[in-house]
Amino acid sequence: MHNDQTASAEKQAAAKRSTWISVVVNVVLTAIQLVAGVFAHSQALIADAIHSLSDLIADFVVLFANHHSQKDADADHHYGHQRYENAASLVLGTLLLVVGAGMLWSALGKIQHPESIAPVKSIALWVALAALLSKELLFRYMLAVAERVRSSMLVANAWHARSDAASSLVVALGIGGNMLGYHFLDPIAAMIVGLMVGKMGWRFAWDAMHDLMDRAVDEATISSIEQTLRETPQLLGIHALKTRKMGDLILVDVHLEVDRTMSVEQGHDIAVLARQRVLSQHADVLNVMTHVDPADKK
Repeated sequence: MHNDQTASAEKQAAAKRSTWISVVVNVVLTAIQLVAGVFAHSQALIADAIHSLSDLIADFVVLFANHHSQKDADADHHYGHQRYENAASLVLGTLLLVVGAGMLWSALGKIQHPESIAPVKSIALWVALAALLSKELLFRYMLAVAERVRSSMLVANAWHARSDAASSLVVALGIGGNMLGYHFLDPIAAMIVGLMVGKMGWRFAWDAMHDLMDRAVDEATISSIEQTLRETPQLLGIHALKTRKMGDLILVDVHLEVDRTMSVEQGHDIAVLARQRVLSQHADVLNVMTHVDPADKK
């Protein structure tokens, strides 16, 4: 139990630290990109600034979810509050979808009226390149933290930062093309950014929605849990093994087969041992609900 509490505290501290670093980076980038985009007449850079702003909002959603997901079980939430993380991922995905749609709408309007596209000033290119480098470094840092503490919510937020880096690359190319005389490339770059953001938002929202609907874990994890259960001494077999996600944790339900000639106490002791084995060998498992069934020895 002490190790679980230590791991949970480490996860929360790492999430808070990496997210606040992301907040600072995105505040600075949003301000610089927005001012430079307006001054340099670059729709693509303004779109990238809006993308950075969505990252900023996403960071606060992550901080909120990280705080509330660590709450203990209570009278209304018997299994704890880990699904705040799934809900946060759903919010992040929805946010990205809305931002992407807005970018597409604005860029298409410009493309339909090419006479309104102004030449872009060179400062926009330098700002886009600086943003690209900053976002790529931020992504690598955040992903390393997310993988170390094994948080799907932080992984989602890290890849959100990577989408910003990719969008900044597209923006830099679009601005460069505009400066070479191909003015339509700036709104096209903004449109591509919108498509990238929308696609990533759809994936995050879709995955989070399935997790909220009790999606099972992957087959490899299920097989590993099953193997741990089957190796329990005096257990004759198992069936009806089910799993579901709870934030980054797993809830397990399983029927255990024991010798029908055993006493209730003996069957109970085997079930307790099987549960303890899974909890001790699989750190991601939050709870194991067991049901003991009588069976004949083979």
